Amino acid sequence: MHAPVTAAFRFVGFILWILLVVPAVGGLDLCGLVRACRWLARLFWRGSVRILGIHLVIRGTVCPDRPTLFVANHASYLDIVVLGAVVKAAFVAKKEVGQWPAIGFMAKLGRTVFIERRSRHAKEQKNEMITRLISVGESLILFPEGTSNDGNRVLPFKSALLSVAEARLPDGRPLPVQPISLAYTHLDGLPMGRGWRPFFAWYGDMELIPHLWSVLGLGHLTVEVDLHPAVTLDQFGSRKALTAHCQTVIGDALVSAVCGCPPKLAEKSVTVG
Repeated sequence: MHAPVTAAFRFVGFILWILLVVPAVGGLDLCGLVRACRWLARLFWRGSVRILGIHLVIRGTVCPDRPTLFVANHASYLDIVVLGAVVKAAFVAKKEVGQWPAIGFMAKLGRTVFIERRSRHAKEQKNEMITRLISVGESLILFPEGTSNDGNRVLPFKSALLSVAEARLPDGRPLPVQPISLAYTHLDGLPMGRGWRPFFAWYGDMELIPHLWSVLGLGHLTVEVDLHPAVTLDQFGSRKALTAHCQTVIGDALVSAVCGCPPKLAEKSVTVG
């Protein structure tokens, strides 16, 4: 089931790719060349998708407005690689991610907004995200579950994390919010059952390095990415109603995709890797 040779080749390829691209991303960021930094960061994630043997099936279209708050379900660190290859945006992640080996370093170079779970920091963290969205004009990717899970379901969304959707753009328009669902559906072209999906999901007390080594040797993974229509808080009247909408849309799409009945969005199957 696990191919150590494949895992070794992917691991070495990934490390070499990091050594080639990441210093350049850091240099561009230090020089204040934000647009070039974003372009190279997206190139890095697309190359990572290819090296890791991930095939993406993308349905729907990315919201063309900038900035946009992208809201997605969360099952694994692979979500970061996938979304980084599909969407031009920075991530919002818990503070602990910044301490992870390699991933933390890349997250910092990717201009990730780190947040703490303690409520006493909520106001300043909200202000930082609003600054990035409104003042800088940078789109953000948020995982409102607050943690990852086994990839077979969606955990309850935390409405507090979507409080930034209350912000208004400089011209007075509401901030666009686009739900995105990620589903891990096939392994080497064969449908993946509930028992297989946790091999790629990373949650609970799983250790990062052993899990990553296992993932690297498990063949070619298909991830289905559904880009749902963007909405605004004004359409729902409250943050909680907006949160409930995003959770319902993403949860229903995830269940449909893993059951082999994906949502009826504009099909755009793309082989990025």
